[in-house]
Amino acid sequence: MQAALESPVSRVAEIWIADDRHDHRIDSIYALAEKLEIRLHKSQRQQLDEMVPESRHQGCIARCHPLATLDEKDLEGLLDNLSSPPLLLILDGVQDPHNLGACLRTAEAAGAHAVIAPKDRASGLTPTAIKISSGAAERLPLIQVTNLARVLRDLQQRGIWLVGTSGDSEQSLYQTELTGPLAIILGAEGQGIRRLTRDHCDEVVYIPMQGAAESLNVSVAAGVCLFEADRQRRL
Repeated sequence: MQAALESPVSRVAEIWIADDRHDHRIDSIYALAEKLEIRLHKSQRQQLDEMVPESRHQGCIARCHPLATLDEKDLEGLLDNLSSPPLLLILDGVQDPHNLGACLRTAEAAGAHAVIAPKDRASGLTPTAIKISSGAAERLPLIQVTNLARVLRDLQQRGIWLVGTSGDSEQSLYQTELTGPLAIILGAEGQGIRRLTRDHCDEVVYIPMQGAAESLNVSVAAGVCLFEADRQRRL
């Protein structure tokens, strides 16, 4: 809630707060809502339960305008206006909104400029994904594209190096230079990147792991890869 209110262009239109909540977070929401002239209601918790019966509202509900849908043209504009080498995260068919939200949060924390995902057979910005992102969905662009293979070719023409991930690669992530214009590609849960996507990669790497685990959750893998890229760029 607070992240949505603090966004440069807030999407919040109206707020309901349970009358039994009294804490510093609610005080901050009151102050931000007053500053932005957003209508605010104090209601009984039962009323909030009835408004969103399938969600855990924690005593605060907002009615928001939907996030804008961004596409290939928005990606072109974003890349044209960057003042530093692009760092992108590409999700090839991640369908779980919890994982999408976690990937957005991780990508923003690592300094990525955008997350790219297909429109079809992949999660979009559902309420769950937005909530799990902890505000990142308000600040980090999610570009949803109709033809991922074409977008990958366009990125390569811009000089952006495409690094895919796969457990059967022979090249370690830590042996790979990640300092230039870069897009890191991660695949769907349990499936990895698709063959056509892998064919477009300039390099395919694996993440070295200890112990018996065979794979990582996609958001964890995104964090490992993006923060390694960030580490190399800071050196």
